[in-house]
Amino acid sequence: MSASPKRTGTRIIPTMRYRDAMAAIDWLCTAFGFERRLVVPNESGGVTHAALTLDDMMIMVGSGQDSAYDKLVRLPADVGGVTQSPYLVVDDPDAVYARAKGCDAEIVMEIEDWDHGGRGFTCRDPEGQVWNFGSYDPWA
Repeated sequence: MSASPKRTGTRIIPTMRYRDAMAAIDWLCTAFGFERRLVVPNESGGVTHAALTLDDMMIMVGSGQDSAYDKLVRLPADVGGVTQSPYLVVDDPDAVYARAKGCDAEIVMEIEDWDHGGRGFTCRDPEGQVWNFGSYDPWA
């Protein structure tokens, strides 16, 4: 029996849906520094599945489709906001903040030092998904 490959990165991977997933992927890479690991386009110009990485973190992105999964989730515009949002631990939240702000991310909570440790901010992407970035690492 062969040894299992060593796992890297987190084992919880947020999945996010976008009306225009290709544009969202471009924006997420430019604004937050994600890199495309895999992008699978569909016949209608959308994205069946994409995996984006940032350091040892990953998100999965796709276009809303008529699938069983898509019947379970809604886009922020469809429900008047979001009910969940990812928190990403970053080494330099000020740099991420400057990059996001330079890409016209809507800053909804300004960058600040937190009472529980660390520093961070919260913003919205162009389709209304909420993102949290900070240096507080609950694993540390």
